[in-house]
Amino acid sequence: MRADQVVVRHTEGLAHGFLMLQTLGGKTIADGQMIQVAQGDRVKQHLTFRFKDGSIYEQTTVFSQRGRFRLLSDHVVQKGPSFKFPIETSINASTGQVTICYTEDGKTKVLNERLELPPDIANGMIFTLIKHIQPNVPRTTVSILAATPKPRLVKLAIIPQGNEPFSIGNFQHKAMHYVVKVEIGGVTGLLAALFGKQPPDSDIWGLEGEAPAFVKYEGPLYMGGPIWRIQLASAGIF
Repeated sequence: MRADQVVVRHTEGLAHGFLMLQTLGGKTIADGQMIQVAQGDRVKQHLTFRFKDGSIYEQTTVFSQRGRFRLLSDHVVQKGPSFKFPIETSINASTGQVTICYTEDGKTKVLNERLELPPDIANGMIFTLIKHIQPNVPRTTVSILAATPKPRLVKLAIIPQGNEPFSIGNFQHKAMHYVVKVEIGGVTGLLAALFGKQPPDSDIWGLEGEAPAFVKYEGPLYMGGPIWRIQLASAGIF
């Protein structure tokens, strides 16, 4: 299946955004922030969510933006009652080294594998890539390494659905709506579809224009997780 390294349309780096994580019913379950810093053509991005129940989700992603985006490394820690089990995942995209440490039945297990990772692997980069995908392209496909907890490469098909209006106070905007489909492929994908194990679609909205921005996401935060909503948080009163 064809996959795409997304072309850099705008320079990333030096950003600090505040997020909230909600159920689809509108209940806020975590506060978050995303920080980007750049050094040359290399960007380090740190995404954190602190849950009301004490759970933690942290993801640190490093990627290059020399013409096309390329993942260099990704590190994820998720722990607490909001998750099925605690897990820590490290990906070195340059060497293909993948380390997954998780707890099952009270026992710590470690998986170390060296994989042949494709150049379009996009762990931790979807919120960034959505600002660079051409909305007139009917389908953009990238790869994701999912920790199930065994590492498994899957494809994400990002498909534009058209512009949708939204407002922030008295300002009216339009956001491009994308549907993101997980494509497992092969016999495993066929069996997943037959037995109802196919991962659900996700929805993501991005603001276009000379300063594109992430607007909203509805989908799992982790493979096999519930559908949650991530969107921009309003500034606190001080």
